[in-house]
Amino acid sequence: MLNARAAATQVITQILRSQGSLSSLLPSISPQVAENDRPLLQELCFGTCRYFPQLQAYTECLLDKPLRAKDCDVQALLLIGLYQLLHTRIPDHAAIGETVEITRSIKKPWATKLVNGVLRQFQRDSDKINEFLTENRAFQSNHPAWLEGMLRKSWPTQIESIAAANNQHPPFSLRLNLHKQLRDAYLQQLADLDIAAKPTPFSPYGITLEQACDPRKLPGFAEGNISVQDEAAQLSADLLQLSPNMRVLDACAAPGGKTGHLLELEPSLKVTALDVEVRRLQRVRENLTRLNVDADIRCGDGTKPQDWWDGEPFDRILLDAPCSATGIIRRHPDIKVLRTPEEIARLSDLQGQLLDSLWPLLKPGGILLYATCSVMPRENTLVVEAFLKRQPSARHESIVADWGIPQTCGRQLLPQSEGHDGFYYARLRKPD
Repeated sequence: MLNARAAATQVITQILRSQGSLSSLLPSISPQVAENDRPLLQELCFGTCRYFPQLQAYTECLLDKPLRAKDCDVQALLLIGLYQLLHTRIPDHAAIGETVEITRSIKKPWATKLVNGVLRQFQRDSDKINEFLTENRAFQSNHPAWLEGMLRKSWPTQIESIAAANNQHPPFSLRLNLHKQLRDAYLQQLADLDIAAKPTPFSPYGITLEQACDPRKLPGFAEGNISVQDEAAQLSADLLQLSPNMRVLDACAAPGGKTGHLLELEPSLKVTALDVEVRRLQRVRENLTRLNVDADIRCGDGTKPQDWWDGEPFDRILLDAPCSATGIIRRHPDIKVLRTPEEIARLSDLQGQLLDSLWPLLKPGGILLYATCSVMPRENTLVVEAFLKRQPSARHESIVADWGIPQTCGRQLLPQSEGHDGFYYARLRKPD
């Protein structure tokens, strides 16, 4: 079996080289690690990414000269070693000793002395380094400099709370199928099992557990009574103003959480669940099967409806568009390593293309709900404003709600400590 630290080094090395993400790399390497060591593997990988900007700042202070690009594995070891010293209960001698030991497997004899020296120097000089980094915004916010700057420009009065929420572990929220399971009754059921939980303040379908757990062990999961879903994502179904027998397109459906919610509320809906990746559609099938609901699942590109659309227009379209995911950094902390400002520009172009391509598929009088898990106006309000200029017949409908921040178009939720993720919604209606 593979040592947990050695496996973590492989994962972080590939992320540093932009050769994968936590969600793509961990599932393949976890089976190679002993089952009782897998929590440590997860902790090292997620934690190192969560604190990457700070850990990277430390290494830059501690190294005499930057490591070469081909030495990403040594950089990964330094980051993992520093993470253990700073954020785990692992004794310092064990964190250093075990991390140094992994250097012997990467076939770079010089790395053993370097890693040992850097980690021990950090033990000695951490107070001095922290003082030196006092004015470093990226270090203090624990966000890459470009991202900290973009967030500060977009949300100058909320930057501290956004950064704080992004740096925390995410809350663990569930969505209940209220046709099968009433919320108060389920909360009592959990209380009887000594599982602490509370209702979500904005979604009538949600509860948040005090501690994350394996959802498969929760009552009602196998029967489809509950699903894991953040509160912000639970708001989409009601915003669509559904009626029985409507024809609905979930345009970027994977992994199927919102698709399932639509069908829980209105089982008579004729839902087309579309996604561009065949692999991700398997998750949609699995989720819908567990919920005992059915949709027309299709693989296709939302910007090319001619390849998959049957020509019959939809009453409702949910476009949960590909985005920077800057509203869910705490769930995907490798965003701090992988995302670039250039990607946000590219994504905003794609979002506009999706709106332009899907709008003709909407019936007169129909609603298109545009959504992202981004907090960047360039992907949200500005995308919708530009679309409305290109489509003067489209009408923006204000969302009246007790959640989020109203924008010129749509409504923005920012990530909340112990609360919902960052999310954006805009509702557009096609005139009769």
